[in-house]
Amino acid sequence: MKRFTLEPIGSDSDELNGLTFAVKDIFDLEGQITGFGNPDWGKTHSAAKSTAPTVVSLLKSGATCIGKTVMDEMAYSINGENFHYGTPVNPVAPDRVPGGSSSGSAVAVGAKIVDFALGTDTGGSVRVPASYCGIYGIRPSHGVVSIDGVIPMAQSFDTVGWFARDARILKQVGRVLIQSDHESKGLSKFIVAEDCFKLLDSKSNQQLIGILVDSVRKLYGSDQMIKYVSIGEYIEENVPSLKRFMTIETCSNDYIPSSLRALSAAMRLLQKYEFKENHGEWVTDVKPSLGPGIAERVQDALKTTIDEDIDVCRTVKTELLAALSALLGDCGVLAIPTVPGPPPKLKTETTTLEGFRAKAFSLLSIAGVSGFCQVSIPLGIQDNLPISVSLLANHGSDWFLLNVVEAIHNVLNL
Repeated sequence: MKRFTLEPIGSDSDELNGLTFAVKDIFDLEGQITGFGNPDWGKTHSAAKSTAPTVVSLLKSGATCIGKTVMDEMAYSINGENFHYGTPVNPVAPDRVPGGSSSGSAVAVGAKIVDFALGTDTGGSVRVPASYCGIYGIRPSHGVVSIDGVIPMAQSFDTVGWFARDARILKQVGRVLIQSDHESKGLSKFIVAEDCFKLLDSKSNQQLIGILVDSVRKLYGSDQMIKYVSIGEYIEENVPSLKRFMTIETCSNDYIPSSLRALSAAMRLLQKYEFKENHGEWVTDVKPSLGPGIAERVQDALKTTIDEDIDVCRTVKTELLAALSALLGDCGVLAIPTVPGPPPKLKTETTTLEGFRAKAFSLLSIAGVSGFCQVSIPLGIQDNLPISVSLLANHGSDWFLLNVVEAIHNVLNL
């Protein structure tokens, strides 16, 4: 982490008074070059002329920023290994990756260097490192938190998220950054996506579902609101545009619902196209040094061309938002695994991770494509490695979701 200090700058509120935070090196800070995880980016860009509004809001609420954190190059990975600057050490599993691309921010929180940290989440870059580092992480509803002053990766999916070690601080930060109604609503539906949990091994599958269901029973004293669904089947029936991507096989040897495979394919196609639109010219002109995995991903993105499938991807987004909104309503949550298993070991070959990545993106694409809010909740340690689950809620229901997460946190006494 690059250390410096930005003191509180105003008196909008004292919500975060006394708390410290760090920011991913994708946020503009006045007078500093935003590095974007790559030294060649830093060499070819000028210092920012202003500070990102999200950072300003935190400073005005009494928080102190103490530094910028390492990130994956150009935000194009979920591993957290940076070829140029090194890999932040996972505080709960030092021999495992910390998760990316907001790796440094997650590690700073998990290692108790700061109280909370800002990251960004396009394809999973807050949710994954939160899970791997055993902390809370939120991907807000798309468009709810300002992304001004943040280098874009793929704007159809880009969100500003944050990490904390407990649900109370996660919610405190939300009170500052979420510009929506803070009125409390009661939970009416708790939906478990059984097919998503089957992506885990049977031991983790049953344990995580059991922990969640028991917590809801303790909170509400009833099983009536608990429902079990096959979210893959529901999406296939209610998102007709996905048929365009059903033939794309991302991993033929692992059980992944075909609709979630297709959803992941649509998300990654649109992400590649928008990445090229944002950064293709710079990559072509500068020819930056890029680390293993990132280089191949970037070159693949540069080959993307505009065609009718890009419009279909956007239609999928619209249809999925409508379908999941109908399923959850304003007071329902959907429970899924955050990731399909424990963090991979450091320096695992990219080809070895293909199956794991396919499962991961099938899970991550549900909130990514719909624009729904999602919180990754740590559930402790299993076999010396962190485990987690995620709750999703309707677009714009971020405050409701934070309240539910806090209630479950209190019941579990985590």
